[in-house]
Amino acid sequence: MPARPRALVTLLCAALVGALGALLPATGAHAAGRAVQGGRLDWGVNSSFSAYVTGPIAKGGYSLTGGAATVGGSGFRFHSATGTYDGGTGAFRATFSGGVRFLGHRTGTGEHQLDLTLSRPTVSVTGSTGTLLVDVTSKAKGTGTVTTSRQVPFASLSLGGIDMRGAGTSVVLNNVPATLTAQGARSFAGYYTAGTALDPVSLSADVRRAAAPPSRTPAAPSASPSRRSTPGEAVEDGAVDWGVRRTFREYVTGDIADGRWTLSAGARDGGALFRFPGGEGTYRDGRLTASFHGAVRFTGAHGLDLRLSAFRVTVDEGRGTLLADVTSPGYRAKKAPLVTFTAGELKASGGLVRVTEAPARLTAQGARAFGGMYRPGTAMDPVSLAVALTADAELPALPDLGSAPTASPPPTPAPPEASARPVASDTADDGGTPALPVVLAAGFLAVAAAAVTVVAVRRRRTRPAADAPDQH
Repeated sequence: MPARPRALVTLLCAALVGALGALLPATGAHAAGRAVQGGRLDWGVNSSFSAYVTGPIAKGGYSLTGGAATVGGSGFRFHSATGTYDGGTGAFRATFSGGVRFLGHRTGTGEHQLDLTLSRPTVSVTGSTGTLLVDVTSKAKGTGTVTTSRQVPFASLSLGGIDMRGAGTSVVLNNVPATLTAQGARSFAGYYTAGTALDPVSLSADVRRAAAPPSRTPAAPSASPSRRSTPGEAVEDGAVDWGVRRTFREYVTGDIADGRWTLSAGARDGGALFRFPGGEGTYRDGRLTASFHGAVRFTGAHGLDLRLSAFRVTVDEGRGTLLADVTSPGYRAKKAPLVTFTAGELKASGGLVRVTEAPARLTAQGARAFGGMYRPGTAMDPVSLAVALTADAELPALPDLGSAPTASPPPTPAPPEASARPVASDTADDGGTPALPVVLAAGFLAVAAAAVTVVAVRRRRTRPAADAPDQH
């Protein structure tokens, strides 16, 4: 090949390799390290263990910490997932907030021989291997020695034929079998041996789309909006958080009522509580009056139909009252005082006035709202509230349950032992190779091929006569 055409082909090939080299690293960067932000994990630990703790032998119970909630008949819900996900390899790691503490076998001194707390569950998946890790505080049987361990590999997860690659905006796992590990058995204070089947794990976690590459041109500075920063009487914003009563929620969704609750008018579900936002009102010298948006309705069998709306809070001299409009069979009331709570001395800090998990007691009118199910004075879920007195004050974050899981697509055939379901509720492959670079690469290949063809054709047309076939 003459020197000039050969040089041109070499130049085109080098340009092609350089262009592909520039595209491929960008593709890999797009696929890796997408953030997990928001979601829920449902796990009952071990249903037989829960039954033992609450049964006639241990005569104990459990309590929830860090915003954990109950779900279904015997499950616990952990919230606010944070972590990372790689759609290209399927690597996934997410930590959820909240915990559950089991107590049983109370002694004459008021202590409990059985004392186990599991919190901050983390699901880690690499390839076909899955692990559930938890923080554990346990009291050893016999000695009573209390140990605390962080992120113990508590259970192995049987992923079966699940392909973790290529999820879109969320990762969903349903009823993944879990088996107690040797480390988990030791942390379980010896109540179960390694290899014991635990309750299955389900989760739904939101995955943020890969961020667009930053612009090379710095943005022009913009003027900061003016904000009111001097506390005053008017409430700028606010929210009240209340779960009504945990055992009532469990009754509603349990086998007897077989019901549910629905939120409307802006109310939000925080797992163990409901948030009623949009606070408006006044605050002065420790006295607060505020109204909030949102409604919750409980429905179920045996005539259950209770709607609470138009929530209102008053606090005076450290005593708080939570009021609401009530609609239920045979009872309707406006601004009915449902519970009272001890608010303490209200003071503004950083533009916020807050009450955190104040113990609450049912009033006489509240008892009527629940149809006599509970007597006046019954302990209800604690009340938390926050009102902003300045425009720049931020309300406390609500436990983040993530997006509502959507139905998973039909599973691909998996080995018989795999009882879990497919991963992605959104099958769009955001974490894989982006479409635009592939198209550009294909276009560049076509152009390069055309250029090489032109060179070859031109060479054939300009060959000297001596290279032509002999016509004789």
